[in-house]
Amino acid sequence: MFPNRKINRRFFAFLIFISSFFLACNSDYTLKRKGYYQIDFPERKYTTFEQQGFPYTFEYPVYATVLRDSSLFEDNDTPFWVNIDFPQFSGKIYISYKKVGPTDFDKLVNDAFTMTYKHTAKATEIQDSLMKTDGGLTGVWFNIGGNAATAKQFFVTDSVNHFLRGALYFDTTPNEDSLAIVNNFLQEDMKHLINSLRWK
Repeated sequence: MFPNRKINRRFFAFLIFISSFFLACNSDYTLKRKGYYQIDFPERKYTTFEQQGFPYTFEYPVYATVLRDSSLFEDNDTPFWVNIDFPQFSGKIYISYKKVGPTDFDKLVNDAFTMTYKHTAKATEIQDSLMKTDGGLTGVWFNIGGNAATAKQFFVTDSVNHFLRGALYFDTTPNEDSLAIVNNFLQEDMKHLINSLRWK
């Protein structure tokens, strides 16, 4: 008689455990939406980049730093290339400058389009649009959709003496959804740079 009571108690405890397990599995579950970190953007303020010997000047955000492009190892052909560094966003606008020679203009324009369209493998679309700056300069603005390494590029020129190109890159794996808000924020800073650009 006593052994049977022991078995019944064990069996009863097992039934309670199984019942609670199934009841827990039937509870309502709400999927969490995929999200990204909230980003607090700084107030827009600008300062002037005007360095001695450089053939151009422009305004850039106070929350960025302009650095000489050290990856070029003082190449004689690229002394006026700079990076506009945004440490808060792990991003950079790479600025390249070329002096336009008598036969260089078409090649510089073609090279700018070629470099932009190298992102076709990852891009869902590439839109280019002509622009004219407040200072009367002309150029092309590129919007690149998808998970390409860069989403915003441009070039500005007077077609006679000066040609300046810019491209925004981030030090992270490209993800259009997570970078969209930062791309849109920095796009305004890029356009301010373009409109404030002046040749010396």
